[in-house]
Amino acid sequence: MHGYQVIETASGFAAIAWNAAGITSFRLPERSAAAAERAILRRLPDAVPGEPPEDVAGTIDAARRYFDGEQVDFSAARLDLGAQTPLFAKIYEIVRALGWGETTTYGAVARALGEGPEGARDVGQAMAANPIPLIIPCHRVLAAGGRIGGFSAPGGSDSKAKMLAIEGVDLTPPAPAQAGFAF
Repeated sequence: MHGYQVIETASGFAAIAWNAAGITSFRLPERSAAAAERAILRRLPDAVPGEPPEDVAGTIDAARRYFDGEQVDFSAARLDLGAQTPLFAKIYEIVRALGWGETTTYGAVARALGEGPEGARDVGQAMAANPIPLIIPCHRVLAAGGRIGGFSAPGGSDSKAKMLAIEGVDLTPPAPAQAGFAF
């Protein structure tokens, strides 16, 4: 059985779901509470609204503080990812280890798995399927060259950029290394 709660944050309304084993889903902020509730129920149609257990309530508090701009750490949150392929489980483990303001690329995660460049596609698929964004910080995984890349959450890559800005990550491209001649 899954419980869920819609929570208001500084960035809009998010939703979180849990079961006896841990957090099973987190939906990033939407414009309205109704939209956040629809998003969580699309993923878990049998979930029921309720009061979270103490550890989940702590994660809810941390999520609110995150969107207020406070540095938080979600590494202690108990998660239940359900059935995952071994590859996706390993990808989520690597990405979950990324700290506040720390970014990597799809290719770097693939290399950490011992995969070649083609493995970046698998990393992207895992990020798109991530059931617990923010807590498994898929927003910290960038495209090659530090480009923002895609993001399947509400608001797309703009939301990803806003979350990274909360963490102080500057995505401004570096100035050209060599200036042109003016003649």
